Amino acid sequence: MRLKFTKMHGLGNDFVVFDAVRQQVELDAVTIRRLADRRFGIGCDQILLVEPPRVPDTDFHYRIFNADGSEVEQCGNGARCFAQFVREQGLSTQEEIRVSTASGVIRLALQPEGLVRVNMGAPVLEPALIPFLAAKTQWSYPLEVDGETFHIGAVSMGNPHAVLLVDDVDTAPVARLGSLIETHPRFPQRVNVGFMQIINTQRVRLRVYERGAGETLACGTGACAAVVSGWLRKLLAPRVQVRLPGGELLIEWCGPPQTVWMTGPAVSVFQGEIDLLRLVL
Repeated sequence: MRLKFTKMHGLGNDFVVFDAVRQQVELDAVTIRRLADRRFGIGCDQILLVEPPRVPDTDFHYRIFNADGSEVEQCGNGARCFAQFVREQGLSTQEEIRVSTASGVIRLALQPEGLVRVNMGAPVLEPALIPFLAAKTQWSYPLEVDGETFHIGAVSMGNPHAVLLVDDVDTAPVARLGSLIETHPRFPQRVNVGFMQIINTQRVRLRVYERGAGETLACGTGACAAVVSGWLRKLLAPRVQVRLPGGELLIEWCGPPQTVWMTGPAVSVFQGEIDLLRLVL
């Protein structure tokens, strides 16, 4: 089976995007892992599918698969690429589209100069819904990891996030702690782990260890979760510039029950066609 694809990125968080509206796309976990492999496949952090609408009053359905083959509920950088993709491919001429995901409906709005503004929905803070094992909702939770106790924020932006405050993201043990916290038993569906350094109330630096992918150059939902956690701890303003290794995102949130807005770039790198039968041999 030959499939057309587009390679895209949002601040270096890279994706292989398939149009599943005009072509039939069937991917199993083995195929996804080979597609995402940077030596034997195309190479990416996640694979995105643009599908016909499943929910009334929406324009498309959006599916996301991690490099390890697992399907996840949401991806903010991918959402911006999704909006850019449907415009470039002639699937929509609208300035704003409504897209259903496994975690609900989001709104994507194309902005000047290649920017996309995304209504990411309201953050989920109740532990059982994140999901995170805790007796009650708190803005900071103690978490024992490898004999040490860390204090984390726990937030879902359609996918679960743990947020740690660090003095310096450059020296933070992202690989070691990220791996340990991702699979911590208090997060039954695993978790994305954000390491946030606060510069001032309107600027932060952030590195994110994503479940199923490892550290990426940028994570949109991770940036949203970090700002939400910082706002709840009275450390951040409602409008924050988040500096990730791949670039910057603007995150806006005024507190519960408001929705989170994310603005950032989305770039198409190249288009191609791949034979899936040859890929998995």
